[in-house]
Amino acid sequence: MKVGMISFAHMHANSYATFLMDHPEAEIAAIWDDDVKRGQEMATQFETDFYHDLDELLSTDIDAVMICSENANHKEHVLKAASYKKHILCEKPIATELEDAQEMIRVCDQQGVILQVAYAVRFVPAIQKVKAVIESGRIGDVMAVNATNHGQMPGGWFVEEALSGGGAATDHIVHIMDLLRWMLQDEVKSVYAEFDTLFYDIKVEDAGLVTLELESGIIATIDPSWSRPKTFPIWGDVTMEIIGTEGSLVVDAFKQHSVLYNDQAGKIEHKPWSEDMDERLVHDFIDCVKTGRKPAITGVDGLRTLEVVKAAYRSNELKETVTLERS
Repeated sequence: MKVGMISFAHMHANSYATFLMDHPEAEIAAIWDDDVKRGQEMATQFETDFYHDLDELLSTDIDAVMICSENANHKEHVLKAASYKKHILCEKPIATELEDAQEMIRVCDQQGVILQVAYAVRFVPAIQKVKAVIESGRIGDVMAVNATNHGQMPGGWFVEEALSGGGAATDHIVHIMDLLRWMLQDEVKSVYAEFDTLFYDIKVEDAGLVTLELESGIIATIDPSWSRPKTFPIWGDVTMEIIGTEGSLVVDAFKQHSVLYNDQAGKIEHKPWSEDMDERLVHDFIDCVKTGRKPAITGVDGLRTLEVVKAAYRSNELKETVTLERS
């Protein structure tokens, strides 16, 4: 199966490309990037062809693309890839505006192509175990969830609202929200959020707290901050404390790691030894394309999480609870 990489703007692109190269039934057939220097460097690194023109790349016999461009450019690249009937794995969030996400989903459906959103945390083995425990009924009915997605401040275009759509809230709410919807099979009823810029001299938020009421009555909180220092041994975390009527469950998605005291790099590092979530995401996408099955994470999943992000920003602006309106 031949796959094209559209942009290496997002930090996950290197990981996806690496696992794509390692897959026995897939190859990176082409790379395009609006940053020509970066694109050519990646083409050399992954031993493939660089295209200056995206239409020229999409005119080739590739089967699918992985889109890792800036958030605000997802719509343009998804619509263009769909017009050439290429299947799509799109980095999260699906888009920066709800109307864009809706159009992306509609066009991909019309063109008969897969649109999968890159919520890789679903593929963490510990997270999948948590979902199984909840579904088994061992902790009874879920009453509340306290979750975090802390990270290092990524800089670059991530802190330019025109390209990113926002700051830490845009970057990190979506992962937790996707897990909540997937684990609990529930939707958000209302959102209350407060954001601030506390850690860095940037123009977007780097800290906040989001409180959600789900349709079932479950109360959930999310801390989506960029609060981890540059010296932190891993990029960040995903943690969840799930309270049920018969018991509680606590998970640290990236707890399975070894500690490396790296004198050469001058830092301490956490090296995960669990199955890699990006690898499993890439494998799932390849299987979707080869078998024609529905992707594990759909464009609608991406839209639903974006709706929560937008409601959180409205709540922060209005300083009041916002009732979610789903499209």
